[in-house]
Amino acid sequence: MASAIITSSKLYPFPSPSLKPSLFLRSTFLPFPSSITLPSFPSKSCPKSLPISSSLNPNPPSSQRCPPYIPNHIPDPNYVRVFDTTLRDGEQSPGATLTSKEKLDIARQLAKLGVDIIEAGFPAASKDDFEAVKTIAKEVGNAVDGNGYVPVICGLSRCNEKDIKTAWEAVKYAKRPRIHTFIATSAIHLEYKLRKSKEEVLDIARNMVRFARSLGCNDVEFSPEDAGRCMLVFAWGGLIISGALNDSYFAVAVVSDREFLYEILGEVIKAGATTLNIPDTVGITMPSEFGQLIADIKANTPGIENVIISTHCQNDLGLSTANTIAGACAGARQVEVTINGIGERAGNASMEEVVMALKCRGEHVLGGLHTGINTRHIVMASKMVEEYTGLHVQPHKAIVGANAFAHESGIHQDGMLKHKGTYEIISPEDIGLERSNEAGIVLGKLRFLTFTNSMVLCYLELDMNVGVGPMGGRHALSDRLKELGYELDDVQLGNIFWRFKEVAEQKKRVTDADLVALVSDEVFQPDVVWKLLDLQVTCGTLGLSTATVKLIDADGREHVACSVGTGPVDSAYKAVDLIIKESVSLLEYSMNAVTEGIDAIATTRVLIRVEKSHLSTHALTGELVHRTFSGTGAGMDIVVSSVKAYVSALNKMLGFKEQYPAKASSIERTPASS
Repeated sequence: MASAIITSSKLYPFPSPSLKPSLFLRSTFLPFPSSITLPSFPSKSCPKSLPISSSLNPNPPSSQRCPPYIPNHIPDPNYVRVFDTTLRDGEQSPGATLTSKEKLDIARQLAKLGVDIIEAGFPAASKDDFEAVKTIAKEVGNAVDGNGYVPVICGLSRCNEKDIKTAWEAVKYAKRPRIHTFIATSAIHLEYKLRKSKEEVLDIARNMVRFARSLGCNDVEFSPEDAGRCMLVFAWGGLIISGALNDSYFAVAVVSDREFLYEILGEVIKAGATTLNIPDTVGITMPSEFGQLIADIKANTPGIENVIISTHCQNDLGLSTANTIAGACAGARQVEVTINGIGERAGNASMEEVVMALKCRGEHVLGGLHTGINTRHIVMASKMVEEYTGLHVQPHKAIVGANAFAHESGIHQDGMLKHKGTYEIISPEDIGLERSNEAGIVLGKLRFLTFTNSMVLCYLELDMNVGVGPMGGRHALSDRLKELGYELDDVQLGNIFWRFKEVAEQKKRVTDADLVALVSDEVFQPDVVWKLLDLQVTCGTLGLSTATVKLIDADGREHVACSVGTGPVDSAYKAVDLIIKESVSLLEYSMNAVTEGIDAIATTRVLIRVEKSHLSTHALTGELVHRTFSGTGAGMDIVVSSVKAYVSALNKMLGFKEQYPAKASSIERTPASS
């Protein structure tokens, strides 16, 4: 007999500790009806113990081409489709607003990576989101490469006709369009968010998938939101139940939720869904639980053999990558991921982590699972998303972090000098990171490039210097940037080169981090509406800080303004406001030194919001949210860096207003529960 008392917390209700754990962790332990078959997990495709492999093996597996695209079938049973939702779920990260140009740039980079599906956005959110998805569908969705590859362009929609019709109008221009529609299915969402019965939700899901197919879309993905909690039994609101309560009571509750999940999935398959996405919306499941959930769905959903099973795992407990791999082992053949793992709250499964896990371990440990991703474009994609969103990657982030291939321990360095495989399971070249220091040795804390007065660029690597003449400096800089993962055109390289010379003349020693900051300041910037030409500030303890700012507009005309403020940055920002005449609120301001030392380059990031802000609809909650704009700047003078960041954010905002002059607040709104 189980305990008679159940308690819950406001965020996640938990069963009483005295209840048997098996009732909540694995459905195979429950007294399910005999008509339901429940396979064990892991599946046969994932043997428990096989030799370890890595991308550093002498004979790595040859890259396999993507199989022909069929919406509801993959000819290669071991091929895993990569569904990238950086532009939709990733952009929901606080402060990560992207412009249409930035979204298009990222979509093109995702196509270079070879992702199978690009979820380009939530078209019903606002007019600008609609136009961005439409542009990506027209340009990236029709760019067929020499091998016949072209990504599927997907638009998200809630389960209502308006959303679905808007999504179709945006994605229909692509060669391979997809509509992704969702509705909540967990008990807590049905009771508190939707306030609908299971029968009502079932009817909505079935009818809306059928409606999407009726528009002419033959590729429809359906997501039962919060499906991860359809396998868990909770008590909400601090409910206290007195008296005896036996185990079979809980078993019936679990079966009810799971059977509803199987039923709704079966019905949308009949209605025409081609992909079933199983989201762990709140990131609550353990890998064994999520893998079991996928296995159970595969075993108990009628018609499941006619669709693709997908995973979408949030990272609230830091298990999104593990859960995604567990889902693929159990039979999912599409994984939903984002670059750098960005997304709502703690983020999503990281594309680079999932892909490299399959690349390193797929052949021998994961039953041959593989993707079609060209991993050599991972670093550039990571840097582009980092710079455009302003969400910096932590140094110890797997695969793309600054320390991912750095070795400082003496024992590790000794091993690396003898054989790189001693402490690296992935070759940095596999992800597009080429290092001149073959062993990745860290001598001290910094690696330097030096630029002498005679304009000779030298690499200081271990015990050797490689010098090049004045004409070779540009080429040497280009080579180093390529090693860092940047592929720049001639104009961009020229601008970086002259900025590099200016910095080198002041600090003499230029690090890789300095180069990255310069690239960010020159390449990953919005279209220029205003540009900082000159800045002069006076500050101190003897009086008010004053700033004189000279900006140049898009037509080449110069504008000068002066202002006072509480400090040099405040006075400079007020002077900029006098010129641009836009009423904005500064929401965030942060500054970092990219290296140690008093002569370090400073990078600044700001986040602004217009007073009469554009509004967009949050995909999951239906709430209206204010659009924000971020900007970055870099310079050896911290005030100059700050003003550059502020002007960058204003340029992004002005470009947005010019492209979408209509008031976003006039957009017809659809309740999230519809």
